[in-house]
Amino acid sequence: MSRHHHDVGVAAETLAVTRFPSERPWATLVIAGAMGVRQDFYHPLARFLAANGIQALTFDYRGMGGSRPPKLRGFEADVSAWGEKDLDSLLGAARSDAPGLPLLFVGHSLGGQLLGVPARNAEVRAAITVTAGSGWYKYNDRMPVQVRIFWFVAIPALTPLFGYFPGKALRMVGDLPYGVATQWRRWCLHPEYLMSEGERYRAAFDRVKAPIRSYSFEDDPFITRRAVDHMHTFYRNAKVERCHIGGGRIGHFGYFAPASEPTLWAESLSWLRSAVETA
Repeated sequence: MSRHHHDVGVAAETLAVTRFPSERPWATLVIAGAMGVRQDFYHPLARFLAANGIQALTFDYRGMGGSRPPKLRGFEADVSAWGEKDLDSLLGAARSDAPGLPLLFVGHSLGGQLLGVPARNAEVRAAITVTAGSGWYKYNDRMPVQVRIFWFVAIPALTPLFGYFPGKALRMVGDLPYGVATQWRRWCLHPEYLMSEGERYRAAFDRVKAPIRSYSFEDDPFITRRAVDHMHTFYRNAKVERCHIGGGRIGHFGYFAPASEPTLWAESLSWLRSAVETA
């Protein structure tokens, strides 16, 4: 399956985007990645979807991966911009590529959290979220010490010092723009996570009326079942189908491994097709 690299302009920024065309498409889909994860990680899933009739787009948020500038210090970006500008532009690009096809969505972790933010989210026909839970630090009872070191020591100490968070050197998340690290920390120290932004975000999430299939996994060390349950209460007007899976070795990233093709990918493809047909 061929793929095409393109850049999509977003205000003053240019995002690295990869398109996976399909020979006889019946839908188009945007894959929104997790914090600090490059779009290449999602290419096996994108190829699978394209081979099964869904044109797919992957991308890197501004300041990350292929959308990273030469210097992160002084680069202006926050998580809200990722959702309100970057993800919104990708949804628009997917519609422009195939205006007559249903628009679908897959969001991993942060990507699934941000579905509620962009102005075009009401155009999404069906969505799958994977390990997308509230980042409130008290929900993580698997790594309580590490989480507290991250939020109360590493982020506040190193981000001002470097002008960005040097996570790659620490093997934590990856390098994050200053505004991304500080806003994400603020959200994760609040029980309502990104809803701490206020009524503007509640209204934005209410635009999502598409069915959502939400996956979580018992062995995920980062996002607990309770965190995913809470996150999806923010989608007040969407029919959410929660799928919590115990056993196996899936964790936070395993859904996107090629080994998941005959199980989770095939199941997700079937669900997406059914959601489109019954919408």
